[in-house]
Amino acid sequence: MKMTKFSCIEMKRNGAETVGKKTTGMTREEELVFWKEQTRNLRHFQELKKEEHRDEKVSV
Repeated sequence: MKMTKFSCIEMKRNGAETVGKKTTGMTREEELVFWKEQTRNLRHFQELKKEEHRDEKVSV
């Protein structure tokens, strides 16, 4: 099995850079809308994963 180097710090910095690029120039209100939308997307993704996990348990 090939091991891949993984750096939590690098991942965190890359994420912060991406968010910074997306939010640069936004007003406070626009940023609040951005974060609410991102939170909604994350919760939807989490629910999908929970359903997949439940389906795997049932079919095993």
